[in-house]
Amino acid sequence: MPISPDQLNQAMAWRYATKLFDPSRRIDAETWSALENALVQSPSSYGLQPWKFLVIGDPSLRQQLRPESWNQSQITDASHLVVFLAERQIGAEQVDRLLSAMASTRGLDAGALVTYRRMIEVDLIEGPRSQQIGRWTSNQVYIALGTFMTAAALLEVDTCAIEGFDPAAYDRILELEDSPYRSCVVCAAGYRDPADKYASAAKVRYPASELIELR
Repeated sequence: MPISPDQLNQAMAWRYATKLFDPSRRIDAETWSALENALVQSPSSYGLQPWKFLVIGDPSLRQQLRPESWNQSQITDASHLVVFLAERQIGAEQVDRLLSAMASTRGLDAGALVTYRRMIEVDLIEGPRSQQIGRWTSNQVYIALGTFMTAAALLEVDTCAIEGFDPAAYDRILELEDSPYRSCVVCAAGYRDPADKYASAAKVRYPASELIELR
């Protein structure tokens, strides 16, 4: 049963970039499972899913990450912390992985995917975008971030996307330097502290008439 347009509007108005989280409130297992599924179900170009999501639950690890995040309290105080990782490269290995999963899931013969393989190769491996593949994978990760934050709002879970961090330091602390993945963006999730003044602040948005143009 779909939610109503009014329910969606309310959820979007309710959410904000939470600055202070209540460290005593935890996201329950069922709700968090749904949010993890939102990550898994996130769309990506070609369906390549060039990402991985690190859910940092170890308090000591989060304490190490906080100084590398402009000392933002969300890092340690939020119920959950997700580090969104982007793949460093897109090559034959990544394409093979996708097409193998596609053939298995949809009951297809590998030969039926030759044209699709070539389409990806021409674009991301051989084409101009191969020279800026880091930007492309980051763009894909931000699609997953948006999906996660919207899903959280619908479940009345607060979030704060965090770009104010040192990716190289994160990679070192999380032992990613020699892995196929790199830290891209961070998102804290949990429940707002009543003392967070931004919770009651009027949301500043330009009117739709200035942002949406019909042609």
